[in-house]
Amino acid sequence: MKRFSRLRGSALSTALVAAALAALIGVSLLVDSLEEKNGWRQDYSFNSVATTGETTVRVLESLPHPAHIIALFSRGQEDAPLLELLKRYAAISPKVTWEQTDLRENPGLLTKYEAQSSDQVISNDSLIVTCGETGRFRVLDMSDFLSVGYDEETGGMELISLTYERAITSALRYVTADTVPRALILQGHGELDEAGTADLAELLASNGMDVAYFTLSSEEAELREDDLILLLSPTRDLTDGELQTLSDFAKAGGSFLFTCDYTDPVDRMPNYAALLRSYGFQPLEGAVIASSAEKNTFYNGNRLWLIPIMQNTDFTRDLVTSHADSLLLTISRGFALPGESDRDLSVSTVLLSGQKAYLRSLSGLSTSLEKQVDDLTGPFALGLYASRITSEGALSRAFVLGSSTLLTSTSVWSMTDAQEFIIRLVNTLSGSELTDLSIMARSAVRPRLSVTSAGSGVLICVLLPLLAVIGAAAVLFKRKTM
Repeated sequence: MKRFSRLRGSALSTALVAAALAALIGVSLLVDSLEEKNGWRQDYSFNSVATTGETTVRVLESLPHPAHIIALFSRGQEDAPLLELLKRYAAISPKVTWEQTDLRENPGLLTKYEAQSSDQVISNDSLIVTCGETGRFRVLDMSDFLSVGYDEETGGMELISLTYERAITSALRYVTADTVPRALILQGHGELDEAGTADLAELLASNGMDVAYFTLSSEEAELREDDLILLLSPTRDLTDGELQTLSDFAKAGGSFLFTCDYTDPVDRMPNYAALLRSYGFQPLEGAVIASSAEKNTFYNGNRLWLIPIMQNTDFTRDLVTSHADSLLLTISRGFALPGESDRDLSVSTVLLSGQKAYLRSLSGLSTSLEKQVDDLTGPFALGLYASRITSEGALSRAFVLGSSTLLTSTSVWSMTDAQEFIIRLVNTLSGSELTDLSIMARSAVRPRLSVTSAGSGVLICVLLPLLAVIGAAAVLFKRKTM
């Protein structure tokens, strides 16, 4: 009887333990499901790469249409932080859904998407961000997720940050937008060509713009009043008819981004010069040379590599206050400082040379860059912004820059805040809300342990094991004395 009682008690205990385990497993699965659905799971990675910021939350909450993300990864070879980030996007907004698939198991994706775009290559280890309502899509791969920079010590490029959030948020905004601003890069006058502007075009496209190359003589060239025309360092003049077309475009509210390198023969291009003057831009002959007395206005001892002084304007204010105002202009043309604004035209200096800079023609220049008696002394405008109320009552905007390398050189981008500046500039000129680059890039390299960061390491690696040893010694001592 006692034996039966013991067996019954043992069975009851086993059942209770089994029930408790089942309950714990159920609770664990429920909590895990709620964590994933609501984005409660904490990101304990050193760079918080799977954490979304306030800008992304605002974008997701205001998406006009649903979007779907296809993560192309082979099973077992997933990018875990990236997939965790996608879960958070879906948790923030019901308009964002995602799935994982292997391209080898679903080759129809190649037929469906690559047929619609010849410049977006689809492969495993990438994302396809789509919107059924607009029909637009964007392919993101590791080149969109990694940021490289110039290491002055080694003289080479190195991986510095991960840009998962910035790339995905930008793609979501682009594919779901009802209208997308256009950047039209003019050709036909010896301007910078597709090869020279490929990186710029990719930067603009990745930040929510449709980019196209066009000529004014093309029958397909239909300008819209919300277009932005890029006239990048032409070397041949506009015809009278082309000037009239661009003037009509400006009257309707169209905007321009000009670059005017010091070698451009502006004095032999009267129509192009007239277009610049209509916005208050007066290019000066020669290259701007920094004074040796102003060390902070040139880079690495080269007084032709100018570090411009960014002025506090409406679109640069946040760059200046956040100290993201480092730029580099290689052999720049200067412009006359603007005079007083009138009722219809307002011109402001955005980038300024040093006070003691001077102009010099570099043709037949000797090895010396020292200032000569007849050299015109600055300061000079290196970048100017203008807004003009047209006779039609529209607002037309324009910006002129004295060195095209700021827009086209990835080496300059890696060393400076040029990309942030370019996006803010294009945002202002197009009058459209592009991706906010305040979305922080995440460090791609774990910081080295330093004296100031050793506290948590000491706690984990030394103090906790020491406490465990002390506790174990106390138990052994107590047993020995009993």
